[in-house]
Amino acid sequence: MKIDSIKNGLVIDHITAGNAMKIYKLLGLDSLDCRVAIITNVSSKKMGKKDIIKIDDDIVVDTDILGYVDPGATVNVIKDEVIVEKKNLELPEKLTNVIKCKNPRCITSTEQELPQIFKLTDKENQVYRCLYCETKAKKA
Repeated sequence: MKIDSIKNGLVIDHITAGNAMKIYKLLGLDSLDCRVAIITNVSSKKMGKKDIIKIDDDIVVDTDILGYVDPGATVNVIKDEVIVEKKNLELPEKLTNVIKCKNPRCITSTEQELPQIFKLTDKENQVYRCLYCETKAKKA
């Protein structure tokens, strides 16, 4: 199989195998008017298997969403077919409108225009808590 290199754009690499489609949907990559390649189950010495997403356009992606879904992923910025920047991701300290609070008594249930804000409270176990009601949202 041959996937062409990209001239200018992004390569999201070291995605845990099976997470590429989740990232694709959460980042809204389906609405882009450019080529997007999703490569799954690629052999990797470091990970065994991994997924890769190539975006053939110079766009800005939400690294908080990426860090939440797959904190071990990397984002490579490509200019003139050369990697000019490599971003290593980690769990974000705060998430806005990525997770929804499941507590029916939370103010976000009745005041739906409020942003869904979660703070990272336990990095080791990847646990986030609602800023308003403290309800836990363990990372899936």
